[in-house]
Amino acid sequence: MTVARTWFEFDNSYARELPSLSVPWTAAPAPAPELLVLNEELAAELGIDAAVLREPTGVSALVGHGLPDGVTPVAQAYAGHQFGGYQPRLGDGRALLLGEVVDVAGRRRDVHLKGSGRTPFARGGDGKAAVGPMLREYLIAEAMHGLGIPTTRALSVVATGEQVQREWGPLRGAVLCRVAASHLRVGTFQYAAASGDRDVLRALADHAIARHHPEAAAAADPYLELYRRVVHAQAGLVARWMLVGFVHGVMNTDNTTISGETIDYGPCAFMDAYDPATVFSSIDHGGRYAFGNQPAVAQWNLARLAEALLPLIDGNGDAAVEAATAVLGEFADSYQRHWAEGMAAKLGLTAPDPVLVTDLLELMRAQRVDFTSFFRALSAESARSLFTEPEPFDAWAARREALLPADRPGVAAAMNRVNPVYIPRNHHVEDALATAAAGDMAPLRRLLDVVSKPYQERPGLEDHAGPAPVGRAPHVTYCGT
Repeated sequence: MTVARTWFEFDNSYARELPSLSVPWTAAPAPAPELLVLNEELAAELGIDAAVLREPTGVSALVGHGLPDGVTPVAQAYAGHQFGGYQPRLGDGRALLLGEVVDVAGRRRDVHLKGSGRTPFARGGDGKAAVGPMLREYLIAEAMHGLGIPTTRALSVVATGEQVQREWGPLRGAVLCRVAASHLRVGTFQYAAASGDRDVLRALADHAIARHHPEAAAAADPYLELYRRVVHAQAGLVARWMLVGFVHGVMNTDNTTISGETIDYGPCAFMDAYDPATVFSSIDHGGRYAFGNQPAVAQWNLARLAEALLPLIDGNGDAAVEAATAVLGEFADSYQRHWAEGMAAKLGLTAPDPVLVTDLLELMRAQRVDFTSFFRALSAESARSLFTEPEPFDAWAARREALLPADRPGVAAAMNRVNPVYIPRNHHVEDALATAAAGDMAPLRRLLDVVSKPYQERPGLEDHAGPAPVGRAPHVTYCGT
């Protein structure tokens, strides 16, 4: 039996092994911290007693104050391409890594604050965060976890007791405590490579191998193998996004992890009516990070990682480029395999049929069929009603029918295990965040309960199983900074 700790036993291998890639820093004051939401399941995974975190000293620690002796928070350094433009110095402008915890399963995980005040990387911002965006990250991360998609998760959101000023007025301040396999990003490697110090780059790569891809250490070229494993991890991750209609919204290289976890839930949302051009971010005017562009953007980001790793892959520049290019070329096949197998499962098929899938998606796009509702209705044989002109669907359904296994009840049950009933519908998210920002957390807690068990149909939640009412304004999200 595992005994819960009374406080985190922090290590700081990142700061210790890579001192030039972080800056020791202290969180800004929080005049009246108030715990808004605590992830007790995650606390148990980390081996900490949730009751300790609810105490005043625990709540204070969750905003970066009253930490045990020997705990030195750091702001991590990284660079990145943001909407295609390279920024040589980004870093944790409003975040701090408290340290690393080995959880009850033996996994090393970062405990990290977001909204904890200005750091040397703040680039003119105030370093603060508001309640709404921090609760959004908590909510969407839990939804992704419920869907079985690799993700960072939030341990808590604490209101700071102060107002943060934004262009639309003052908002309640908050700090989110985020837990991740690590915060190593493509942008971390870009920063190390730009330093020109090959020893720093090598130390970072060795750290990433030891932490995330230890099997690469035994390869003939461990750094090329590290790259290969990151390429395949990202291919699988983005395919999973696409299979549930998730739009990340800000796929910059500083938001692309080496671990293959989803990170940074800013202007993100789930698509309702299927359309590959769907964009939710208020600043993505050109649609760079539209739903249908996500695989190509991920591959583009991975090309930037290859550029950073070239000095380690081969001393001969041409040979390094050739080797890295070959590995990058594996992304498309890996992504397509994950996508095709996932779509076959969603459709109840035993083998992928790319033409059948392509034809279906075009039908859905043309008739603006709700992406999530369709696949769940398909297992219940009620999908026809979602089409305003059902005849083309009938023809498609006949083709699918000929490919289905004989065990139809078994097919339906298998489909329901991969096709969610509930996703964080945008209108419910916005309504819950608005009431939470005003002080009423009840709708948000209910929504958390709904999306944390997305495959289990439950009575009384019919309103959460469909898109927004007709006439509601198009959904737009903001990064919250």
